[in-house]
Amino acid sequence: MVATLKHVNPALTHAIIGSAITVHRALGPGLLESTYRACFVNQLAIDGLRARQETAIPLRYNDMHVEFAYRADIIVEDRVVVELKAVEALLPVHQAQLLTYLKHSGLRVGLLINFNVSQLIKGVRRFVI
Repeated sequence: MVATLKHVNPALTHAIIGSAITVHRALGPGLLESTYRACFVNQLAIDGLRARQETAIPLRYNDMHVEFAYRADIIVEDRVVVELKAVEALLPVHQAQLLTYLKHSGLRVGLLINFNVSQLIKGVRRFVI
């Protein structure tokens, strides 16, 4: 099911992307994902956004419950899953990973952000399910 725009607040994703751009302008491409994550979470806090790192996402399969099946890089304001990358190019598997996180977290909006680009906007993908 695809959400209509009236169910999604684009201002929040714009603010998150703005925080990522601030980090990217300061650091540039070529660092480890963990470095970008630490700086990005710090910048989100500076920008007044609440973020949780390495958040467990449970999985249900038949009668089985796996509490820590996945770990989302960042969840912002308990509404947006942010998956960070520092790779040469985003691949379909990265998109599939984020969509899986959205499906199992119950959240509807996700950002896939690749910091290993010359201009950050070229490395940002927004998903709404």
